[in-house]
Amino acid sequence: MDSFTVPYNAIAEEVIMVEKLAPMREQVYIDPRPPETFTKAHQRVRTQKPSLIHELARVVTGLPGFLLYRMGPIGARYVWRPGPMIIAPNHFSNFDHFIGGWFTWHRVHFMAKSQMLANRFLIWFFSSGGTFPVQRGQRDEASMVTARTLLERGRVVVMYCEGGRSRSGKLADAPKRGIGRLALETGTRVVPCAIYGSERIRNWKKLQFPKITIEYGAPLRFEVIDSPTREQEEWAAKVIHDRIRRIYAGLEARKS
Repeated sequence: MDSFTVPYNAIAEEVIMVEKLAPMREQVYIDPRPPETFTKAHQRVRTQKPSLIHELARVVTGLPGFLLYRMGPIGARYVWRPGPMIIAPNHFSNFDHFIGGWFTWHRVHFMAKSQMLANRFLIWFFSSGGTFPVQRGQRDEASMVTARTLLERGRVVVMYCEGGRSRSGKLADAPKRGIGRLALETGTRVVPCAIYGSERIRNWKKLQFPKITIEYGAPLRFEVIDSPTREQEEWAAKVIHDRIRRIYAGLEARKS
């Protein structure tokens, strides 16, 4: 079967090792702006379909993606299906925003850190293209409302269970529980996605253009819990994260 209901139990983890990478710019984990800064962005994303900005971004990122990084998918049939879906990739590069959703025919919505929406123009630009902000370092209920609203309307949301980008180029030891909460509250199918090679995109100044492979796994579906506990949210996130680890490990084994 391609999809199944996940029972409440534990799954073992693996540790994935990768090479040394160029340093990343220091990340800012707290956005001091008031939540009202993004009210219009959330309203826009909840009520409007992504504009042509979304298609423009696909073209602009697709050209280097295919020409320089030779992007190729495995298991893309899992993201071709109609209906609501959460695509859950690992997160090594800003380019992952586009890689994870490139091979689905849906106009996908990205949950992105609010710092990317640095001014009024970027708030309009990103939200018009379907991206909505999450303010890290605080319980951002507006982002969860937006994600649930989109899924209720049959849309596709890309959400990283690790939160921010990995600075080491390794999968995080533990996921953030937000994706577990969303999966449990909505019962929407979750497609685990492993992106292999994108951590080396940051080495472009050394003229390194790694081949990037994207593998989508069979979807998971959790039984709905209206008000999941913190433990349940953490468990569901761990199940999703573990599936990403297993897919990534398979890619790493085949590439080595």
